[in-house]
Amino acid sequence: MSRLGFDPFDYGFQEDPYPVYARCRAEDPLHHNEEHDFWVLTRHADVQQALRTEGVYSNAMGVSLEPSAWGPHAHKVMSFLGMDPPRQQRLRSLVSKGFTPRRVMGLEPRIQQLTDHYLDRCLERAQDGQGFDWITDFAGRLPMDVISEMMGVPQADRDEVRRLADLVVHREDGVHDVPQAGMEASLELVGYYADMLAQRKRQPTEDLTSALLAVRQEDGQSDGDRLSDDEIIAFLFLMVVAGNETTTKLLGHALFHLARHPDQLDRVFADPDSELVGAWIEETLRFDTSSQLLARHLLQDVALHDKVAPEGAKLVLAIGSANRDERVFRRPDDYDLDRPQEELARLVSFGGGRHFCLGANLARLEAQVALRSLVRRVRRVEVAHDDCVRVHSVSVRGFASVPVRMEVR
Repeated sequence: MSRLGFDPFDYGFQEDPYPVYARCRAEDPLHHNEEHDFWVLTRHADVQQALRTEGVYSNAMGVSLEPSAWGPHAHKVMSFLGMDPPRQQRLRSLVSKGFTPRRVMGLEPRIQQLTDHYLDRCLERAQDGQGFDWITDFAGRLPMDVISEMMGVPQADRDEVRRLADLVVHREDGVHDVPQAGMEASLELVGYYADMLAQRKRQPTEDLTSALLAVRQEDGQSDGDRLSDDEIIAFLFLMVVAGNETTTKLLGHALFHLARHPDQLDRVFADPDSELVGAWIEETLRFDTSSQLLARHLLQDVALHDKVAPEGAKLVLAIGSANRDERVFRRPDDYDLDRPQEELARLVSFGGGRHFCLGANLARLEAQVALRSLVRRVRRVEVAHDDCVRVHSVSVRGFASVPVRMEVR
C-alpha cells in the first residue's frame, strides 16, 4: 500500500486534499503523521464527537498546526478559540454582548449597499465585454468592508488590513511553520487594533469596538467579568482573519464549483428570484469548506480504530473530510444542489459544541445577500477554471484569483 501522504504543509496536498481524506477515512481513520507528529480524525462521527466532547480535546494551545502558533499563548490572537472552559465561556459570553444577533441582522441593509456598490463596478466592465476577478474585485472586498465597518476600521485602511490578513494565513511551500512575513503581519495587525482601541477610549463611536469597551465598563464590578484591552484586541484579530478570510473563500468556492456544473448553473441563474441560492450556499459549505483543519491538544489518551493517540499529543480534526464522509452524505464527491436538507444539516463547516462559530450567521447572511444580488442582475456566468489560483494555507482553503465573465440581465 502506498504511503498516505497526509501533509497539510505540502502545496500538492493543499491543491486537492480530498483523495487523501478518502483514503484516511477508509484505511486509517485515526492517522498518525510521524514527520510532524500529529494525529488526524477524518470520519464525520469521530470529528463531531470530538467537537462536542468536554475535557479531552483542548483548545488551550490554539487550533493551528504550525509550531510557532501552537502553545499556551495562542489566545492572544485566537481569542476564545484558544481557550477551554471556564475562561472560554466567560470571554465568549462577554464578547457576545457586543456581537449580538441583532447587531448582525442590523447589518443587512449595509451589506446590500456594499454588494450593490461592488457589483455595479464589476458589471459595468462585464457590459463592456471585459472580464474581472471575482475575488479581487468583489469577494475579497465585501467581507472585509462588512467586518471593517462593524469594527470601525476606516475605508482608507481596509486594503492594508486585508493585505495583512492575507499574509497571516499564507504559507510558503516547504516551510513547516508561520513564515516571517506572516509573523510580522500579525504583529502589525495587533498594533493597529491597539491604536484603534485607544482612539475609541478617547472618543467612543457606534461600532463593535466601542460596544466591547462598553461591555467592559458596564459589567466591570470585578476583574472577573470585564474585557481587558488584550482580550478585545485578540477578538478583533480573530474577526478579521476568521470572519473575513473564510467568507471570501466561501464566495469564491460558490462560483468556482457551480460553474463546473453547467446544468446546475443554468438552473440557479434561470430565475432572477431563484430559490436555489440557499441550497447553493449550504452545498458549497459542505463540498469545499473554507476551514479545513482544526487542531486540538489531547488531555487524555484517545483510543479509536485500534489505535491510541496519547495524552499530550496534537490531534487534527479534518472538517473538510468529515463533510465528504460517505457514511453521512450520499455521493459525497458530487456537487449537488438537490442534496437532502437532512444531510446538509449535518455539515460541520462551522465547528460544533462550545466553539461553534460565532460568525456563522454573519457569513451566511453575507453570502445570501451577495449571491442573491448576483443572480438578480446576471444571466450567465463563465469562470476561467484553468486560470484560477488557490491560496496556499495549512488550514484555510480557497482562491486568491477567480477570473470570470458575466452577461448582465
